[in-house]
Amino acid sequence: MSRIKLIAIYLPQFHPIPENDNWWGKGFTEWTNVTKAKPRFKGHYQPHLPADLGFYDLRVHSIMEQQASMASEAGIYGFCFYHYWFNGKRLLQGPLDTMIIKKTPNFPFMLCWANENWTRRWDGMEHEILVKQEYSPEDDLMHINFLIDNYFSDSRYIKIKGKPVFVIYRPTLFPNIKKTLKLWNFQLKRRGYPGLYAIYMQAFNNKIDPCEIGFDAAMEFQPDFFEAPRSINIKGSILTRLLNKFRIKKSIYTQNRVLDYRLFINHMIYKPSPEYKYYPCVSPSWDNSARKVNATVIHGHTPELFGKWLDATIEKYEPYSEEENFIFINAWNEWAEGNHLEPDQKWGSAFLDKTKAVVNKWNKKFQ
Repeated sequence: MSRIKLIAIYLPQFHPIPENDNWWGKGFTEWTNVTKAKPRFKGHYQPHLPADLGFYDLRVHSIMEQQASMASEAGIYGFCFYHYWFNGKRLLQGPLDTMIIKKTPNFPFMLCWANENWTRRWDGMEHEILVKQEYSPEDDLMHINFLIDNYFSDSRYIKIKGKPVFVIYRPTLFPNIKKTLKLWNFQLKRRGYPGLYAIYMQAFNNKIDPCEIGFDAAMEFQPDFFEAPRSINIKGSILTRLLNKFRIKKSIYTQNRVLDYRLFINHMIYKPSPEYKYYPCVSPSWDNSARKVNATVIHGHTPELFGKWLDATIEKYEPYSEEENFIFINAWNEWAEGNHLEPDQKWGSAFLDKTKAVVNKWNKKFQ
């Protein structure tokens, strides 16, 4: 695509690691949560079960090659892999390291540092820290040199005017993010790069001008529940509908927050864009009931509605330059959050097919 590049966010949680074996039980992967899911209300689509690729194990490298082929065929430009770094300790790095060593698939990629504590989030114990995230100038230097040596130097790594694109999930957790970015840019220039192209994710209602904190741009992180309009209702039992009708806050009596996908995307399509530089994002669906008691579900998602959102986003979006032209899709394979482009047993490849149809439509207009 000449005008925009679609980047799908990629979760590497689909292979066992010793840490997860210890914390969650032998052989734990994302599929462990996925297969436990059950419907919680009438018409609730659960469990989300994979189709074409099955319950894959990312230790088998041919899986990633198939994923890249499927994504490319659907008009997706590249993947944004979650990167887990804890003061030199890495987690879930195996699939990406294998991709670097084998030099396949030949598919563009970037990294997003998920820079928060590793907690017992999957079973609701978010305050129990398993691996702590700590910051220091020494770690900043070690980290950027590691990234340069292992990832940024790869020809497939996505760059803007020679600058590696690097996404930070939660910039507000840094003691001084501007100082960190200044050090990283300095080190990159010492190593022969023009600098770093830093993007921060607008998660947790963090929406400020990226220039104020030293970033080049921001990116939406969808679904953005902080932008959800009041007209999106909590559905389910009679009790939850009554609580919502009288605008009583969600309590212990309301375990599931259920939003309407059609209303949600209409609000996102028509909301005003910020004046600063940011990249839009769309999401095929959301349902984290596979791993949370107090779940948030976007109900009623369909390939047609997703296609409508993607199409409207491309129409509205004006790239900042020939290379600053990303639109993100969250996500490629967040199966335990019911958020995936990969084929499932309900929709098959329909979400990928719709993505391809929208891309082809706009390709013709760009020519």
